[in-house]
Amino acid sequence: MAELPFLLFDADNHYYEAEDAFTRYIDPKMKKRCMDWATLNGRKELLVAGKVNRFIPNPTFDPVAKPGCLDDYYKGINPEGKGIREAFGELVPIDPVYRDRDLRLEKMTEQRIEKAIYFPTLGVGMEEALKDDVEAVHCAFEAFNRWLLDDWGFAYQERIFAAPYISIMDRDRGIKELLWALDNDARFIVMRPSYIYDKGGSRSPADPYFDPFWQIVNDSGITVVYHGGDSGYGHYMADWGEGGTIQSFHSSPLTSIAGGHKAPFDLMAALISHRLFERFTNLRLASIEMGAFWVPWLIQSMERAYGQEPGKFFEDPVETFKRHVWISPFHEDSVLKLKELLGADRLLLGSDWPHAEGLADPTDFALDLEGFTDEEVKMVMRDNCDALSVRRPV
Repeated sequence: MAELPFLLFDADNHYYEAEDAFTRYIDPKMKKRCMDWATLNGRKELLVAGKVNRFIPNPTFDPVAKPGCLDDYYKGINPEGKGIREAFGELVPIDPVYRDRDLRLEKMTEQRIEKAIYFPTLGVGMEEALKDDVEAVHCAFEAFNRWLLDDWGFAYQERIFAAPYISIMDRDRGIKELLWALDNDARFIVMRPSYIYDKGGSRSPADPYFDPFWQIVNDSGITVVYHGGDSGYGHYMADWGEGGTIQSFHSSPLTSIAGGHKAPFDLMAALISHRLFERFTNLRLASIEMGAFWVPWLIQSMERAYGQEPGKFFEDPVETFKRHVWISPFHEDSVLKLKELLGADRLLLGSDWPHAEGLADPTDFALDLEGFTDEEVKMVMRDNCDALSVRRPV
């Protein structure tokens, strides 16, 4: 455990969803179009839109991997050349702290975490799975958010900040859900880092059509989190002869090299190029569990585009990005390089606890902050996210 003279604010904690997370509040008439469970060949399987869903190979989460067991694997330290299944090691029975908020508070105290943002494990792959049925997307996540409020709370004891999941595939329905979340004291919302899908033609989240949604986000001062998940980019890999669906912990060399960083790059490029932040100057966005490999590439690309045709931007796009976006890098990223590009005040601790690919001990994130001053370490490990947890209305 890294010795720190302050408590942490972890920007990336997870629960393992209860088995009724999507079904407790679902309209029974929509169950077949949304989520349900079935036993097939003696194994409990999750059905999404009537099909077995493989985004999470074991959606009951019992047994489950030990926190941080894939740390070395994701750092590229694998001298024995183990496959990812071997790297997982032994699975263990699910710990109650993964599903009980009061037990989790005790665990957080043990880990020296005062506060944390909580995100889905299964849920971040479900919008893609349902995207051909807009009504099902909204029914499923409206049900999910009410389960989330029950089991975790949106600001439980001012320590657990579970983020409701908002889709704007149906803009007006997304606005209604956002207003409900605000009424229930949500401090963060989580959205899919992707285009807004529509069978008739997808479009950017920054398309002016969605401005009524962004106006409420802007005026309320809530922080929007784009969290890694299934962004639909498996279909691009299919164009290169790869499979078209995403399954956690399954990848090919091509998807590992080319597929992991496109979604946040494209998203941020679109939001800036389509001038969302010119129209809404109070927006605060955080990129969580998408690493930071893409950030230098994005900044270099924006510098070049701005140098070529500055009139197409309302200001230097790099300055726009630095003012409105916070990044939680992977601990294996070059965090010092990121500080040089963005400043320590735009970086967030994200342990991904208790996931296999995260940190077994969240304080260890500080060990990767070599070259940071004590004040900057505290910014990254606590202060920056603490500020984002406070709504900043206009």
